[in-house]
Amino acid sequence: MPGQAARPLRLIFAGTPEFAQVALQALHDEGHHIALVLTQPDRPAGRGMKLQASPVKQLAQHIGAPVVQPRSLRLDGKYPEDAAAAQKAIAEAQADACVVAAYGLILPQWVLDAPRLKCFNIHGSLLPRWRGAAPIHRAIEAGDAETGITIMQMDVGLDTGDMLAIEPLMIEPTETTGSLHDKLAALGALMMVDVLASAAAGELEPVPQPPEGITYAAKIEKQEALIDWAAPAATIARRIRAFNPFPGAHTAAAGELLKIWAAQCIDFDSNKINTDMPKGYVLAQTSDGIDVLTGDGVLRLTELQRAGAKRMAAVDFGRGQTELVGSTLGQST
Repeated sequence: MPGQAARPLRLIFAGTPEFAQVALQALHDEGHHIALVLTQPDRPAGRGMKLQASPVKQLAQHIGAPVVQPRSLRLDGKYPEDAAAAQKAIAEAQADACVVAAYGLILPQWVLDAPRLKCFNIHGSLLPRWRGAAPIHRAIEAGDAETGITIMQMDVGLDTGDMLAIEPLMIEPTETTGSLHDKLAALGALMMVDVLASAAAGELEPVPQPPEGITYAAKIEKQEALIDWAAPAATIARRIRAFNPFPGAHTAAAGELLKIWAAQCIDFDSNKINTDMPKGYVLAQTSDGIDVLTGDGVLRLTELQRAGAKRMAAVDFGRGQTELVGSTLGQST
């Protein structure tokens, strides 16, 4: 969609993490009036577990936008007083539109109907593939060749609204969730600026999502990042990239936790592999990496992190005291 000049709109912005912060900054820079920001309540973070504002709240405070942080938006839910306060703030905002990006709360119908032009969502996948909470992680984990951004008109379903703009993006072979996140955040911000221009001009052309190809991107759970060495090397390599930077793929190694940040499948002399070797057996440890036997093939670990230490390349890891050859990763003792 080509860039368009748009009159400034009064916006409600709902989002929480850095992905959403990028879009909020772009909308502010475009000259739109941020009449209200909805974001998740402050959460404990860091070693001291002190309450920390979300990236979106931090930016909202910097640009002088009012912020509300309801625990729920359901008027008949567990926190009706939060929802009622948010309802009052939303009504007073008199917004033309609401932009939503990785907010973390479900918007009930009364929120969707509040703005004049309704609510638009920036979603990090090519809908209807990867509806749900973790589309970037799941696309990499599944080995998808491409993903992208979909801007949709929100409804009460889970990422089921009509599409307003869609833009694909290739997933590079070494892409991590962290690197892909940054590309998609920037792309989504640009697309949202253009969609708002079309909305202001009355030129939106909603397209229903196709009924075929629907998949769901379940929320990432920390326990998923424990490496199963019985899986194929290619599968493990994708999961390592998918869980970088969060929650970080890990395994037990010589009695300690070892996080794996980068790895690659390699060709290995099958004559050097004994069929009795357990999965996770360390075949070699060199400056190029640590070669590990998997359920199908050999995986070379190239960036690692001991507990309490910094990430390091294999060449630096090899200078340490740990000698892993002949041990089996994944064993706690």
